Amino acid sequence: MGIFKVLFPFFMFPIIYASNDCQFSVCSNNSFLIRFPFQLEGEQHPYCGYPGFNLTCTNDSKIVLKLPYSGEFYVRNINYLSQQIQLYDPDDCLPKRLLSLNFSGSPFIAPYTRNYTFLRCPSKNAGSQFIPIDCLSSSTNFVSAIPTVNLDNSLPESCYVITRLTIPVAWSGQYQENIRDDLSEDLRLTWDKPDCRYCESQEQLCGFESSNSSQIDCFSGYQTGASQHDLRVFRIITLCIAGPAAVFAIVMVGCVCYKDRIVNAHNSVVPAPATVSVAPQPDIVSMGLDESTIESYEKVVLGESRRVPGPNDGCCWICLSDYSIKETVRCIPECKHCFHVDCIDEWLRINTTCPVCRNTPSPPPHPTIIP
Repeated sequence: MGIFKVLFPFFMFPIIYASNDCQFSVCSNNSFLIRFPFQLEGEQHPYCGYPGFNLTCTNDSKIVLKLPYSGEFYVRNINYLSQQIQLYDPDDCLPKRLLSLNFSGSPFIAPYTRNYTFLRCPSKNAGSQFIPIDCLSSSTNFVSAIPTVNLDNSLPESCYVITRLTIPVAWSGQYQENIRDDLSEDLRLTWDKPDCRYCESQEQLCGFESSNSSQIDCFSGYQTGASQHDLRVFRIITLCIAGPAAVFAIVMVGCVCYKDRIVNAHNSVVPAPATVSVAPQPDIVSMGLDESTIESYEKVVLGESRRVPGPNDGCCWICLSDYSIKETVRCIPECKHCFHVDCIDEWLRINTTCPVCRNTPSPPPHPTIIP
């Protein structure tokens, strides 16, 4: 019973940690994590997210943000340190959405804006600075958006102004003369409240002080770099080794106690010296893959784009760190999920499946380098 009291916390640690975990959630095999102030509807307690930051997950693993007066957008990425969210149109016609864009009732704002003039012209009379917006144009006329500061005072007679709007843009720099733009870049928005940038800069989690408080505080539950890697390795070891080892130890202690009880009962009947021999405990054998198999899996050196061939190209799902240029990642065959080499090697030494989809992989071809 005494050893059970000692080992009991090893069983309860993963359970308690999971029950109070507000750190992140994922939309199937999506490439980035969702955490405070965002949350997936219906997956966590309401205090795990901030009002107005609810996201939903589609059947085809797209993350959706709904603006009250502008409808639904797909989320490309979220930068928690700079507090920016990158959106795109589900119908691939963002300029059409910009014509009626309204941020009222949402916490999001445009960090940079620029005045644009929307024109409609016949194709044969179009000037060199006018390029058509394909999803708004037809075979007989085309719609173009020109920065107002670059628009000549006189327009071709066949062209007319549809509207003039102030539109969110990705950067604050001024446009050069005769810039050609079809407004096809993603919509980039930011938010001021809640302000979690200090917590993120300190490599900490941001969240409510408690379930009944509206005050924001920083928590040390989220780390990056070497400290986060150590924490993740500790959790992996706790879940995959400490649990089975504790069960094995309890069973062995129970067997020894039972055998001692039988010997003591025998000695009480036949008072003769007896030698109790205890069978040696078998060694705990690693349940993971051998080094040659692990090394046969594809390794990728990230280039300037930091793009990996797998579906999770935002960050490593084991240590939650963003990928860096010239960093080496290893990809699991078949499912193509990729992770930092140190993270996935540690995992595969004690497991034989992918930590994301749990599929059992097979060796892939030789390593490649992505520029």
